[in-house]
Amino acid sequence: MLIANEEQRLRAALEFTESVVPQRISADSEIVENGLAKLVLSIIELVRRLLEKQALRRMDAGNLTEEEIERLGSALMKLEEKMGELKRTFGLSDDDLNMKLGPVKMWD
Repeated sequence: MLIANEEQRLRAALEFTESVVPQRISADSEIVENGLAKLVLSIIELVRRLLEKQALRRMDAGNLTEEEIERLGSALMKLEEKMGELKRTFGLSDDDLNMKLGPVKMWD
């Protein structure tokens, strides 16, 4: 009775998981909201840093016009301001958003 033995093992495994997994997952909406904000802002901060490094690289290489440099600088400053507002709104600091991914290697 190979099938019956497998069925018994499966039932035993499921009974074990029932005692470990709670019937309900308690999720405080404020904690979930703050955690999601932290994740999203961390990703935006990572992308902002990458864009900033790429802009500096392109400036140093002479690949940007003065107008493009001005627009990039303005856009990056506005993004930094908005990030500051959002960090204050959710009570987050720069350290909270630091993903500690190590050095970022940019491709040419």
